[in-house]
Amino acid sequence: MGKDKPKHYERLREEHPDFMNAVETLGQAAATAGPLDDKTVRLIQLGAATAMRSEGSVISHAKRALAAGATAADVRHAIMAVTSTTGFPTVAAALSWVEKQLDD
Repeated sequence: MGKDKPKHYERLREEHPDFMNAVETLGQAAATAGPLDDKTVRLIQLGAATAMRSEGSVISHAKRALAAGATAADVRHAIMAVTSTTGFPTVAAALSWVEKQLDD
């Protein structure tokens, strides 16, 4: 996923490398702090991104989940699983954002 990071992410990395290193280190520490495997962690993060209604995060976490071995069905299910918490419009939007990633 490294080559296709959004321009704003790359700009932050260039302008504030210490900050971005800290953010990435925190993310890695959180992801490896317990017994969950990488695929499960990525799917949880996808559900959280969906709840936040952050298109960029949803796409990023969907890509990461797929790279960690999730299937397209897993990705769709992780998004759909938050329907009762976030509401159908949020889930429908997130599903529309990831469809291109799933088709590739």
